[in-house]
Amino acid sequence: MSGPEVMYPEEQRQIASVCQRLHRDANAKAVLLIGRDGQPIAEAGEVGEIDVTSLSSLTAGNVAATGGISKILREKDFTSQFHEGEKTHVHITLVAGRAILVVLFDERSSLGLVRLRVRKATEEMARLFEQVAKKVAANTGPSILNEITDADIDKLFND
Repeated sequence: MSGPEVMYPEEQRQIASVCQRLHRDANAKAVLLIGRDGQPIAEAGEVGEIDVTSLSSLTAGNVAATGGISKILREKDFTSQFHEGEKTHVHITLVAGRAILVVLFDERSSLGLVRLRVRKATEEMARLFEQVAKKVAANTGPSILNEITDADIDKLFND
């Protein structure tokens, strides 16, 4: 699955809550969860000064390129990346192969703390994505539309 194409309000709320907790517990500047297609899913923290749309699509491109590198090296997907900046550091993690978790942090935190907190958050998110997948599967059963025949439609309009 490329990204969580369907997101139910309950899981969306829970995922946003996991992002907020991660932001707080990792002492991060900001947390973004994006689809592998580059679409933002959830965010927490200081995102006001960030072009979230551009950061999301560039990060998705980065993850796709890194996926290409992993294939050349006959590795499975690299599950995480770290970019060390002068002021801001970026930790990128794949979540259940479905989404990308981006944590922006500075000297107020550490890579060790971020990795520790990200591990717990990604486990929770993976469970939530699994819940969504089960709901989607349960809802793909026979539709009421499949039970309506052409004759039923003709009757409706010929009254």
